[in-house]
Amino acid sequence: MDIQEINGMLDAKEIRVAIVVARFNSLVAEQLVTGALDCLTRHGSAEADITLIRVPGAFEIPFAAKKAAEAGSYDAVICLGAVIRGSTPHFDYVAAESAKGVAQTSLSSGVPVINGIITTNDIEQALERAGTKAGNKGWDAALAAIEMVSVNRQISRVR
Repeated sequence: MDIQEINGMLDAKEIRVAIVVARFNSLVAEQLVTGALDCLTRHGSAEADITLIRVPGAFEIPFAAKKAAEAGSYDAVICLGAVIRGSTPHFDYVAAESAKGVAQTSLSSGVPVINGIITTNDIEQALERAGTKAGNKGWDAALAAIEMVSVNRQISRVR
């Protein structure tokens, strides 16, 4: 058997990345950014190859992610933010629409667009997922971006 297998490599050298981050819930979002930047640079990314794009909130992330993905300047787009449940149904709409927009952007653009928007019931859970007890989901999103760029490049070369 002559089966081709594609596995993503975790090398961020020469990968151009846009990080779209929501300012809302900035205490959490900034920790996610710190984790993503740490992951990218530890895996070989040059700071000059990383662009931070700040938007008001998670609902606005898909728009900026789509513009970045379609610009042709980036190999991946990482979306970071925090949607924390409150006492109104607003959480459900923002969480669902931001996730849907990120997924649609990835599928329609052909660029890996990674959903690192965390959704939690309270601030404590959000802080845990941004680097205290549950790891840093910004780091995880950056690692997924690195791997998906590698997978995307390899698939493009298959004959």
